[in-house]
Amino acid sequence: MKFELFVSFRYLKAKRKQAFLSLITIISVAGVAIGVMTLITVLGVMSGFENDLKEKILGTNAHLRVLHPFQGIENYRTMASQIEQTAGVTATTPFIYTEAMLSTEIGVSGVILLGIDPQTAPQVTNLAQTLSQGILEDLLPRQIPESDPRAKSFPGIIIGKELGKNLGVLKGDEVTVISPLGEQTPMGTVPRMKKFQVVGMFDSGMYEYDAKWTYISIPAAQQFFQMGDVVTGIEVKVDDAYKAYAIAQDVRHRLGNHYQVRDWMEMNKNLFSALRLEKITMFIILILIVLVAAFGIISILIMIVMEKTSDIAILKTMGARAESIMGIFMIDGLVIGVAGALLGTMGGILLGWNIETVAAWIERLFNITVFPPEIYYIDRIPFHIRLEDILVINLITILISFLATLFPAWQASRLDPAEALRYG
Repeated sequence: MKFELFVSFRYLKAKRKQAFLSLITIISVAGVAIGVMTLITVLGVMSGFENDLKEKILGTNAHLRVLHPFQGIENYRTMASQIEQTAGVTATTPFIYTEAMLSTEIGVSGVILLGIDPQTAPQVTNLAQTLSQGILEDLLPRQIPESDPRAKSFPGIIIGKELGKNLGVLKGDEVTVISPLGEQTPMGTVPRMKKFQVVGMFDSGMYEYDAKWTYISIPAAQQFFQMGDVVTGIEVKVDDAYKAYAIAQDVRHRLGNHYQVRDWMEMNKNLFSALRLEKITMFIILILIVLVAAFGIISILIMIVMEKTSDIAILKTMGARAESIMGIFMIDGLVIGVAGALLGTMGGILLGWNIETVAAWIERLFNITVFPPEIYYIDRIPFHIRLEDILVINLITILISFLATLFPAWQASRLDPAEALRYG
């Protein structure tokens, strides 16, 4: 192989009269590098957005939810103790989940109404950290004499900042919760309504939650919906979010199959499936850039073969085998591909690490906003590239570069020395 390496590197070094070949080689390397750099940067940003989304979902939701498919859970305190004995479980909290309508003087909006335990909920979710106003303990009834002006006349409710904007509600305002389950009276079925006082507002960073989710205490929810001492289910926090599925199986085995245990990935399956499909599609589209660069490799090798026809004939006359001739040009193509992959990897990582600086420069240059915060709900452009992504990108790039060398190298190995020397 030393012979093939020596000759292949000599062919990549252009002489003065072959400066055009040298330029084409540089362009081919640059084409591969740009393709790899684009792949790494785009996939890194997409992975960053996916991780950011996971953090926001896990901040508002528990890792596991234990539900009864047909009714609420009565013995939830005993069940919570059983669940906490499962390996990997760190905390539990009961919850009530239902849909309702929120009415103010400005308008009405459908909401998800969650009854929570303000004392145990912070151990399972990061809801307390997302509060921009108020604290979770404000949901609990305070022991203040009714004569005190600070006494609350209504139970507390915490709403999202977007819901507050839509309904024109601020902390301290009163809202009316309307249950879709009517109440039987002598006059017929009438909606069940109750006034609540806004004691806090949260900002989860996700519009769907901030515009729809509301929180009240479990006793207030049980009283309003006339549930008795029953909850919808139990939320569970585990020590490793990515082992939630396996821990969910253990919890289900402990409680019995008549209970439903869902992990956070299953609850957001459609969202993560869409993100994964989008990432795969983008990867396939961007691979086309590398394929275009591969045509540059084919072009430079064909030009080298045409330029070195006489040299190939002499090498064959001196005893070089067809496999050796083919190896010379395959090495040339691989050198171009590997060089482009390495340069592209370094460029992609550097660009990803400085993507916010680049985005700020583009915004100033073209007077645009790359990622409007009111649409994307982000204050930065996340970048997270995994080692396995880099390895896959480089392996595919090198494989495409190798395949691009086959035809020119095969053509070179088939040259007839007599014909080449006669017309060369």
